Amino acid sequence: MNLSDISQPIQPYMSDFDEVFKRQMRSNVLLLDTVVRYLLRQRGKRVRPMLVMLSAAVCGEVSQRTYIGASMVELLHTASLAHDDVVDESYERRGMASINAIWKSKVAVLFGDYLLSRGLLIAVENEEYNFLKITSNAVRRMSEGELLQIQKTRQLDMDEATYFRIISDKTASLISSCCEIGASSASSDPAHQAAMREYGELIGCVFQIRDDIFDYSGGNSLIGKPSGNDVQEKKLTLPLVYAFSQATKSESKEMLRLIKGKSSKKEVRTVIDFVRKYKGIEYAEQKARDLLEQAKNTLTIFPDSPAKTSLLRFADYSLQRSA
Repeated sequence: MNLSDISQPIQPYMSDFDEVFKRQMRSNVLLLDTVVRYLLRQRGKRVRPMLVMLSAAVCGEVSQRTYIGASMVELLHTASLAHDDVVDESYERRGMASINAIWKSKVAVLFGDYLLSRGLLIAVENEEYNFLKITSNAVRRMSEGELLQIQKTRQLDMDEATYFRIISDKTASLISSCCEIGASSASSDPAHQAAMREYGELIGCVFQIRDDIFDYSGGNSLIGKPSGNDVQEKKLTLPLVYAFSQATKSESKEMLRLIKGKSSKKEVRTVIDFVRKYKGIEYAEQKARDLLEQAKNTLTIFPDSPAKTSLLRFADYSLQRSA
């Protein structure tokens, strides 16, 4: 299962979108345009525009409004990546040097601001105020989720409810926005919009849980996430949170002591073994499967169609993917 197959029902629209997106990013400022051209070479998977298109197709038809919505969310997503690389001091993105690695943090932050402003202007210029409301709410939630995670990383205090609040806001909010905007561009039915919003929220959580499982199951060089990276960054994700809930207080206290330190490779391995001992990976996988089935159930209100089949397949992909 791959994204190329999943996107088949809307492939012509995706090709057109690439050209629309390039036009939306252009600038008359030479430095800015140089960064844009460099960024476009880092061609990503275009998951979010694909979800906007599929959500529109399952609710009705892809229209000019759909392209506007897809451009908005992709600009927002790209802006968040530029900012994330600065915050995380990351110097590589998709196998290439990140923007802040080449042009330094100031340019990367301002570039992210530019993309965010372009997304907002697209909505205003086309009077898509509902799209603006949806994306603005996503930005708020993403910021709150990121800050809450930073707070919990400093405190090393996390329960399952807080974990799901963080991933819902930090990751799922934008995917949910993609699906809601796509539905809104093709249908005025509130039930359609609500169903796609919920589908995106659930799938976004599955996506993040899958990423968090990678950290305890050998890592994955394709996503640039070596095994134990979350432990070293003191991020308490679902496999570890569950292990803490099952272990004795003394054992949990010892693991927290290891995590608080600089976490050598040996100590990271000890924490990973702790998670495996208490079946944290299995628990996280089951939680993800439960959310996946809930996501599929949200689509029952729609008649069968190639777009619906692709959304069902994308749900499976979100858990089965290797990168």
